[in-house]
Parts: sequence; C-alpha cells; structure tokens
Amino acid sequence: MDYQQFFSDNLASMKKAGNYRVFANLEREAGAYPKAKFREGGQESPVTVWCSNDYLGQGQNPEVIAAMHEALDACGAGAGGTRNISGTNHYHVLLEQELAALHQREAALLFTSGYVANMTALSTLGMRLPGCLIYSDAWNHNSMIEGIRHSRAEKRVFKHNDPADLERLISADDPDAPKIVVFESVYSMDGDIAPIGEILDICERYNALSYLDEVHAVGMYGPTGAGVAERDGVMDRVSVMQGTLAKGFGVVGGYIAASADLIDYVRSFGNGFIFTTSMPPAVAAGALASIRYVKGAQHLRDQHQERARTLMGKLEAAGLPVMPSVSHIVPVLVGDATMCKQASDMLMDRHNIYVQPINYPTVPLGTERLRITPSPLHTDEMMDVLVAALTDVWSGLSLKWAA
Repeated sequence: MDYQQFFSDNLASMKKAGNYRVFANLEREAGAYPKAKFREGGQESPVTVWCSNDYLGQGQNPEVIAAMHEALDACGAGAGGTRNISGTNHYHVLLEQELAALHQREAALLFTSGYVANMTALSTLGMRLPGCLIYSDAWNHNSMIEGIRHSRAEKRVFKHNDPADLERLISADDPDAPKIVVFESVYSMDGDIAPIGEILDICERYNALSYLDEVHAVGMYGPTGAGVAERDGVMDRVSVMQGTLAKGFGVVGGYIAASADLIDYVRSFGNGFIFTTSMPPAVAAGALASIRYVKGAQHLRDQHQERARTLMGKLEAAGLPVMPSVSHIVPVLVGDATMCKQASDMLMDRHNIYVQPINYPTVPLGTERLRITPSPLHTDEMMDVLVAALTDVWSGLSLKWAA
C-alpha cells in the first residue's frame, strides 16, 4: 500500500468537498478581547474574533491571570505526574471542592478536558454497570458518543430533545437493567436547550441515572453560573453533572460532579483519569479564581444574554438567515460547505473578522453555518461592522437570504 498516497488522496477529497479545516494563526491580546493578531505569510494584521468559546472573556480577567502567576511562581510549570503518582496538587483539591460546591454535590473530579471527562466517565460507568443500557440524545457531542461506544454498553438513540421518544425506548427495556440517560443542556451548534425537567421525570420514573453535559452553560446560566439545570431549579435531581473550565470559565479542563461514591468509583476505575498527567497547578489556580469570580458576576450573565439578543436582532433586520436559537449561540445558515469556507475567508480577508466555518461532520450536510458567539465585550459598533461585513459577503457570494 502507498500510505502517503492514501493520506494525500483523502485530504484532497476533503478539500474538494469544502470540509478541510484550516486553523487561523491567532495571537489573543490580553486586555483587548475580542481583538487579536492574525499572522499569515510573515504578515500580521488585527482581527476581531466572533467565534470564541471564551464566552465571558474570562481568559483575560486580571484576577484569573494573577492567580495563575502566583501559582506558577509557587509551584512551577507542571503537575509532576498523574494524580496517583505525585500529580495531585493542593490547587487540584481546592478546585474540586469549589466545583462540588458550585453544583451542590458531595464531590467532583477533574480531567484534562471536557472531552476526556465525558469519554472517561461514560465509558467507565457503561462498561462496569452490569447489563447497562445507555440512552443518548441524537445530537450529543462526539465526546459523549465516543464514551458510550468505548463502554460497549447497549445504546439507544432518542430523537433530539424529545422526552416522549426517550420514554418510548426506555419503557420497552428490562425494568431491572441499569440505565443511563445522556444529554446536554445547551446544544452548541444550534443554540437550543434541552427540556431538562421532563427528561429527569423519565429518569426518575424508570430508575435511570441522568448524565447532563453543561459544557456550554456553566458560567452563563443560573444564579451562580452552575448551568441551565440550576436556572431551571432541577440541578439537585441530576445524577452526574459534567462541565468544562475552558468556555465560560476561560481556562482549560473538564470535570464531573456527583455523589462521593460515584466520583470515587470513576476515580478508581476510569482509565482516562488514572493514566493521564494532571493539569498544571497554575491552570487549576486560574480556573479556581475564575469560578469564584463568575459565581458572583450576574452582570456578566445579563450582558452576555443581552449581547446575543441584540446581535440576533441586527442580523435579522439585515435579512441574514439567522437560525432559531434560545441561547447565546448565534448561528447563520450558509447551507454549503465550500461556500461556508469562502464566506469565512472573505470575512477575514476583506473585513478583518474571524468566524470559523462549521461544516460536516460537526453539523449535518446541508446545514453548514457560521457560528457566532457574542460576548459581553463585543460592542454595538463591532456588531454593526459585522453585520455590514456579512451583508457584503452574502451579496458577493450570492448566498441565500432569510425567507
């Protein structure tokens, strides 16, 4: 086999289909977010970033940065190993305690990313609960799908955000079999929100564990930023809360929060936890400072929602095809992979605006889009510039306008 030809041919096919990913060489500027420097071909130009998952701008919060400097000076760069082998730092312990308190749980467990948290927790629980059945929302994130796949448990996929379909499936199975219902609160590509309370009703009716991914909600929803389940007053009914430190909290890492015994079980049997070097103490210290800040920063949550609603209104008024969203995610439909990449390139080349194209397999074919994420730091003036730029791009590429 000609291995290099195989790789080359497959990459060429991706490029022809418009699904080849190009990473923008950006340099974030602390204190100037959402501004950044774009580097290409030895040149440098300023850009405005409109697609960051640093939803609240916590990546540049002076308190977060100061906490990271302090921990770096005190503890050095790395953690020293896995959590089991000299890699448990006092900052890890404090951060897990803070996360448990945030979600009103007995314990929490840190991972190097939200992806690893989902992979490890779901594969561990699904594999080790005898005869476990897992019910997964059709639009669940790849990390959850992979965790379920690696668990080798039987899987049922219920229609997206459809409690009736979930109950149809779960009622047909052995009532005595262990069950886990896996779903998200905010679905990050469409911006819709799960009917959490209704899904929890079914979990309780059929004695199933509930596993809720709040990755795109922690920090942004609820009185203390614990997520949509907190906002809806149902957080105490969720068996396992899962979240990230990389989006609303602006750093990096993932976690689960649950009962002390469930957390200890995943800690004791989860390969993705046991065999991975732990996060650097400075990262843990930054995440800890961010959570403590965000818990009391209702003004940020209010501004975040207002900015999203304001931008949606401006885009709709311009006739741009904004997809329905009830969250902070603002998707603009393109509907073609090649055109989506061209639209992104035009925004960067002609207007110094960075919005990454979202193509298959992240979203279904024919629903390719520009996913815009306004933050509290995006001004009205920036929005007006964005709308004018998108209008220019839509006209230049003859893209479809709103019906």
